[in-house]
Amino acid sequence: MGYKDTVNLPKTDFPMRASLPQREPGMIKRWDGMKVYKKMLERRRNAPLFVLHDGPPYSNGHIHLGHTLNKVVKDIIVKYKYLSGYRTPFVPGWDNHGMPIENIVIKEFKGDKSKIREIRKRCREFAGEWIDIQREEFRRLGVFGDWDNPYLTMSREYEGREILFFADLVEKGYVYRGYMPIHWCPVCETALALAEIEYKEKESPSIWFTMEGDGITAVVWTTTPWTIISNVALAFHPDYEYVVVKVKDKNYVLARELLEKNANLLGWENFEVKELLKGTEFEGREFRHPFIDRISRGILADFVTLEEGTGIVHIAPGHGKEDFEVGREYDLPVISPVDERGRFTREAPGFEGLTTDEASRKVVEILKEKKSLLREDRIVHQYPHCWRCKHHLIFRATEQWFLSIDHRELRKKALSEIDKVEWIPPESKNRIYASVEERPEWCLSRQRVWGLPIPAFYCKNCKKAVLDPAVIRRVGEIFLEHGSDIWYERDASFFLPPDYTCPHCGGKEFEKENDILDVWFDSGVSSLVVLRDEEWPSHVYLEGPDQHRGWFNSSLMVSCAIREKAPYRVVITHGWVLDEQGRAMHKALGNVISPLEVIGKYGADLVRLWVGSSDYTQDVRLGPQILERLVDAYRKIRNTYRFMLGNLYDFTPEDALPSNELLPVDRYILSVFQVVKEKIKDFYEKYTFHRVYHTYMDFVIKYLSSFYLDILKDRLYTYGKTSKERRSAQTVLHEVLSEMLVIFSPVLSFTTEEAWSYLPGRKTESVFYNDFPPVKKELVDEKLMKEFEHILSVREDVLLLLEKGRREKIIGNSLEAKVMMENKDEVLEKYKDYLPEIFIVSQVEFGPAEGEVILEGEHGKYALKKADGNKCERCWVYSPTVGEDPEYPSLCSKCREVIRRGDYG
Repeated sequence: MGYKDTVNLPKTDFPMRASLPQREPGMIKRWDGMKVYKKMLERRRNAPLFVLHDGPPYSNGHIHLGHTLNKVVKDIIVKYKYLSGYRTPFVPGWDNHGMPIENIVIKEFKGDKSKIREIRKRCREFAGEWIDIQREEFRRLGVFGDWDNPYLTMSREYEGREILFFADLVEKGYVYRGYMPIHWCPVCETALALAEIEYKEKESPSIWFTMEGDGITAVVWTTTPWTIISNVALAFHPDYEYVVVKVKDKNYVLARELLEKNANLLGWENFEVKELLKGTEFEGREFRHPFIDRISRGILADFVTLEEGTGIVHIAPGHGKEDFEVGREYDLPVISPVDERGRFTREAPGFEGLTTDEASRKVVEILKEKKSLLREDRIVHQYPHCWRCKHHLIFRATEQWFLSIDHRELRKKALSEIDKVEWIPPESKNRIYASVEERPEWCLSRQRVWGLPIPAFYCKNCKKAVLDPAVIRRVGEIFLEHGSDIWYERDASFFLPPDYTCPHCGGKEFEKENDILDVWFDSGVSSLVVLRDEEWPSHVYLEGPDQHRGWFNSSLMVSCAIREKAPYRVVITHGWVLDEQGRAMHKALGNVISPLEVIGKYGADLVRLWVGSSDYTQDVRLGPQILERLVDAYRKIRNTYRFMLGNLYDFTPEDALPSNELLPVDRYILSVFQVVKEKIKDFYEKYTFHRVYHTYMDFVIKYLSSFYLDILKDRLYTYGKTSKERRSAQTVLHEVLSEMLVIFSPVLSFTTEEAWSYLPGRKTESVFYNDFPPVKKELVDEKLMKEFEHILSVREDVLLLLEKGRREKIIGNSLEAKVMMENKDEVLEKYKDYLPEIFIVSQVEFGPAEGEVILEGEHGKYALKKADGNKCERCWVYSPTVGEDPEYPSLCSKCREVIRRGDYG
């Protein structure tokens, strides 16, 4: 008879081909139908809270790999924390206001900025359209959250509550109206915050010019000639020594330490040092502006350096922060004749209408005419640029609303809170510390229309600004009911209490502020607006490295000002996404990879595996070769799941054996698995998900695929269907697989859910309706693991012996072999009956290493012989018992008993 139908071959409908791009959308529909996220929260309704507060992406385009990395890491954290026993509400958010959307929309209006209400309406629609698109793209990644109720910075509730928190800051004295130079973008026509500035190379003029004093000529160096128009002083360092140098008929002044360098640059071949003066001696001395009828005073400043230039700095308080601050000390005039487009006004006769670059060129020509230009050069240096339009910025003195960073020791408080927060990676603490320590006053106002209006008023009588906390709260309540667009629909009287008068002059007529709040303030208040009291502060913030100057920073400042505490307990910084060569992805390089294209080709679980396998705290790479490696890793995981499921087709948990009845190798795998679980849980807790991945893969490949599942095949396929040997293996397969699926569900969410649905026996409806598997200490057998580590080391020698036998054509299949082991020890003797299964040979005997192939291995001397007996037709194991029974002449004794009992099928 044929025995093929009596072999317990694997059976499962879990498909070998993943077809993730086709299957995953169906899984999302299933989750939606099950309301899986809602039920997860219900399961944990009485559990302790864990809140990861979502940093809002900007709603103006398809998601990119940076978004993908960010949201998947967050999803892994939230899902793991849920499995480990926490209630984990995750409210996704979107940042909606700001220049990028406004700039796009204004093009639809052909640049006509006067139609404010229509522009804002279209901006709101535009942001809403992209919210819907991005929401589906994030959900396609398998990210769980309250997608039906996200927080939107343009929503009525958000805007209203933001204004109420702004009122608190005003009431505490943090907000003031000030006139000072700030970073200004002449293209976007607005002030910029620190986080909106990026530094990149710019070529600038580099000039040495002179200013005449009483009997001396100051030598000055600058890279911004246009600012000379607004010069009112020359700064000297009080501690430096300066020299008066005679060159031909001129007495030039510059720092002594920079004399030689400048003499070479300026071509001074013959010069004479006439006098040595201390920097303090120049305080109060007068110098004549090189081409304007104006006196510039000598002043002292510690920011003067000897790194570049001449040791003398020209001071234009209208165009530099340090200039402005030292100007206040000396009561210098602030001249800033540049408008919002970066063009000179009538306050600069002869330069009116010129851009700053055009003015620089004209200044150089005038200096040449006046014989005041000593040298003209070009310099390439790091220069501030607008992060949106990429145009270089200017410093421009304007009147703006500011939040005082040092009021009530806010900076000191924020720095103190930084020490109480866990920063991952640890070095990121230095970044946030430096950005808070060095940040200037926070410029809150923006000269744009798509944003939250600043609820300030101007008295028509005295022209002074009014920022009244009570009035602001009134505006906040109106915004809660109507939204902020009403600011542009009603006049000032609608927002003010009846009979409201100006606190400065008693006037009764007012105009509204036209400026909007900085979008970093919008997102900075998000934790206060979104999180309930019991959810605040958030357990985790997680964003990219630019957020130390951005969201991490603004959130910290606002929270410390209002609640005197950081809004987060742990801050995790992920890196940038690069290509395989370590280059940033740019369209110009042709190396941009769309996550949507990767999902369309490979599936979202491949993207999730990429995230889970990467040390995301560093820059992360992706490209074709990396994707192929991920495909291979995914295939190994899926095939492992499939093999285990296929061999559980006739098993239910009721068939499981007690642990003390399991075979030694089965107990060994369970013991190892407990150790693996403990390591993985520790790595999850430390947010080191790439270590979770590597530990998981090591278990899959080293312990399961390459060893345990390989040696089990004979026991699973050919032993009696209900035999102890087979049930022992199935008991372990079921327990290990069911727990493996739960453990890795935060990473491979789609695949683990799919495999879970094929798992036999009573189970929850979803893999996510479980708890993270506990480590069963009672199953950890240190002695057994040590014994099997030794056996597996010997197995490596045996595998080399078998490979040598194949090469020499002594055997084909390993079951044709008998292994002779000359070196016998207690462990091998103890488990001698199990060695044929472990080595996948027909016989193992102890004795002299004599045979067709000899090997001196690391653990002893071995010989390979042809196995005794004949090949069993059913199990393919060679045995002397084959042919002993005339009824079943082609079967070994084991297989004869299975057939006789009918324990198959």
